[in-house]
Amino acid sequence: MVHWPGDPAFHIERALDQEKGDPATVSQMSLGAHTGTHMDAPLHFFRNATPIDRIPLDTAVGPARILQIDDPKSIRREDLLKFDISEGERILFKTRNSEGAWNTDRFEENFVFISQDAARYLAECRIRCVGVDYLSVGGFHEDGPETHHALLGAGIWIIEGLNLHGLAPGAYELACLPLRLMDAEGAPARAILRRIE
Repeated sequence: MVHWPGDPAFHIERALDQEKGDPATVSQMSLGAHTGTHMDAPLHFFRNATPIDRIPLDTAVGPARILQIDDPKSIRREDLLKFDISEGERILFKTRNSEGAWNTDRFEENFVFISQDAARYLAECRIRCVGVDYLSVGGFHEDGPETHHALLGAGIWIIEGLNLHGLAPGAYELACLPLRLMDAEGAPARAILRRIE
C-alpha cells in the first residue's frame, strides 16, 4: 500500500492461523495513523489541540459535495469561486489523482493538492470538513504545512486518501468515521458515499 515517504509502512501477518493448527485465525498489523484513507485532527499540526478521538460525529457524517477540479497541479482559490461554497459544507475534491495516482504502489510526488490560498478561502467559507483524493491536502514540494495550518487552524477537519474514481461530481451522503484512537493526531477511516438523487 502506498504511503507517505518516512511514515510507517502497512504490514500484516498471521499471528495465529487455522491452516497451521491454531484454533482461530488472528492477524497482526502495523501501520501509521495516516495510512490509506484517514482523517487529520487539529493535533496533527497544533500542540495541545483536539485529538482524533474528540471529533464531533457530524463532522464527516451527512451531506457532502464532490467538486471536480481539472487543474493538473493544484486546487486554487480561483477554481473554487464558481462553486458557491457555503458555511458548514463537507467538500470533497476529485482531481486527476483519482484516475491514476492509486494505480501504483509508488508514491506520487506530483499529486494535485490544495494550495494554501485555496485553503485560506475554504477557511473564510467556514466549511466543516474537506476531503482530498490523495495522501495529503498540502503538496509534497510546496504548501504542505501551510495548507494544513490554514484548514486545521480554522477548525476544518481533514479527510485524506479518498479514491473518487468513477464518481461524478455532485451531492452525496458521506459517512466517514476514523478509528477512535485516544489522544492521536489522526486515524485510518472508512469513507462511504451514497449519491443523493
